[in-house]
Amino acid sequence: MTTLTAFLTFVAQTTPPAGTPAGGSAPKGFVEQLLSSGLIMPLALVVMFYFLLIRPQQRQRKEMEARIASLQTGTRVVTSSGIHGLVHSVKERTVVLKVAEGTMIEFEKSAIASVQPKESAETKK
Repeated sequence: MTTLTAFLTFVAQTTPPAGTPAGGSAPKGFVEQLLSSGLIMPLALVVMFYFLLIRPQQRQRKEMEARIASLQTGTRVVTSSGIHGLVHSVKERTVVLKVAEGTMIEFEKSAIASVQPKESAETKK
């Protein structure tokens, strides 16, 4: 049974046909109609996709946007092309990375794939 057929069956069951006797069988509740029509599985799948796929991706995207917005000079980053570097300066839409001594490359902020925390003096030892 396709989803469209199940939906049409569900809609047809919610309105009683004309000429139905008033003392007929007891009307089904909403939950019983939903279970009998087969719409519960597609609805459950949509809810599962939201909580298992969509919501975690949105959270990760927001966290990454926050990290990129808080870039400071000296932060180690990796670009989407795999270039590792130190942030030399941050502009409105771009970031200048120091990839080697005397070598600066300018990237769009959207090209930053990961941001690594600054190293403290204790971790360098």
